[in-house]
Amino acid sequence: MPESKQLLIGGNGQQTVFMNASMANRHGMVAGATGTGKTVTLQILAENFSKIGVPVFLADVKGDVSGIGKAAMAHPKIAERIDTIGIDGYQMNPSPVVFWDLFGEKGHPIRTTVSEIGPLLLSNLLELNGIQTGILYSCFKIADDQGMLILDLKDLRSMLIWMGDNRATLKSEYGNISTASIGVIQRGLLVLDEQGAEFLLGEPAIELQDLMSHDFSGRGVINILDASKLIQSSPKLYSTFLLWLLSELFEALPEVGDAEKPKFVMFFDEAHLLFKDAPKVLINKIEQVVRLIRSKGVGIYFVSQSPLDIPEEILGQLGLKIQHALRAFTPKDQKAVRMVAGTFRANPNIDTGTVITQLGVGEALVSTLDEEGIPTQVEQILIRPPESRIGPMSSTEREEQIGRSPYRGRYDTPLDRESAYEMLIKRAEKNAAQEQAIEKEEQAREAADKAARPSRRSSRQTPTEAFISSAARSIGSQLGRRIIRGILGSLFKG
Repeated sequence: MPESKQLLIGGNGQQTVFMNASMANRHGMVAGATGTGKTVTLQILAENFSKIGVPVFLADVKGDVSGIGKAAMAHPKIAERIDTIGIDGYQMNPSPVVFWDLFGEKGHPIRTTVSEIGPLLLSNLLELNGIQTGILYSCFKIADDQGMLILDLKDLRSMLIWMGDNRATLKSEYGNISTASIGVIQRGLLVLDEQGAEFLLGEPAIELQDLMSHDFSGRGVINILDASKLIQSSPKLYSTFLLWLLSELFEALPEVGDAEKPKFVMFFDEAHLLFKDAPKVLINKIEQVVRLIRSKGVGIYFVSQSPLDIPEEILGQLGLKIQHALRAFTPKDQKAVRMVAGTFRANPNIDTGTVITQLGVGEALVSTLDEEGIPTQVEQILIRPPESRIGPMSSTEREEQIGRSPYRGRYDTPLDRESAYEMLIKRAEKNAAQEQAIEKEEQAREAADKAARPSRRSSRQTPTEAFISSAARSIGSQLGRRIIRGILGSLFKG
């Protein structure tokens, strides 16, 4: 097997454990209690992918992964582990990194639009009930069928206000539009504003290709989203962004079939947040995307305290399993350990259930997929030391890195191009001007005809009424302009 296809995870002195790069799009899981070494494991996996030319996206929820952009420093414990595992040719090297930050403080701003997020993820973010979700879907449907982009929160608010004002006309096409439900959604949007959604929802939106780049030597760039502030202010917003990115990749990337290595890899830290309180319909769709996206060459790696944080249907799709220590202080903990042990292919030489509770920091139980895609027996190993620095960069080092980034200045300044808000304002102003002109004309005509015949109210539609009626009638007929949505509700770009 060519060296580039073997990604070293670690060893135990008797044998080394590798991951086959051609199986890396079969996804994976890194689990373990706090302080057992999950972050370093994430780091060495990201390094492995970068070295074989695979771009990586990972979320740094504690702010301690940034050191991956600097070379490791010599340390007796690193030297000891290298000797124990039996690693040949170990070198201390930095990985190419680009920093991103929703708030634009510790990296480039990263945004998407409300239209790209879509109604499914947005309704989950707003924690809407069924009726309120239906109103939100109607809002997107009107905008999508009219080819009208909802770029930011003010666009969405404008659409909701317009729907409320014209609910009687829209009823025949969309059913009852409750002003109470619109009010709930509007209040939810105010809460999102406070949590930082205004920084995420807008333009310029991130281009996927900017997350899938390589450096001059061909190494895959590791994109680090600093989520330390985001996950404190709004865990729901954090998970929504990651799910949107996942769905965007699925809708945009072409099929690649069986490849020697992935095209792109994502790490979802604090993965339990993706599924916490999510409705069953959303979990089912996430499962579908996870199952299908591997044919697009995308590998997904979940990082959490326990594999049981991941829905069983998704857990069964994960090829790589790296399990750090779990604690079993209560009967509930002990039951969880037994369940986790049962997810591995048994090794007659290892009592998996017992070993899980006795692993030291940096030790793990590991099972990979062989060349045929069959899970290997579980092995107890030491995770190899990373070639990059363990721990965060200093603020000065980070600023220098951002200053050298190829995306410096590209996403820094928010844009506010014409979208739903501006279009509705222009239509309202135009309609008001036309109404005034018609009213003056009718007043003059009525004054002239007053002596000849009694005044009567005109039955003629005003421009506003005509616009609303024609818009309602044309919904569903503008196929050339209709926006199509994918599995998770994001814009279909395939």
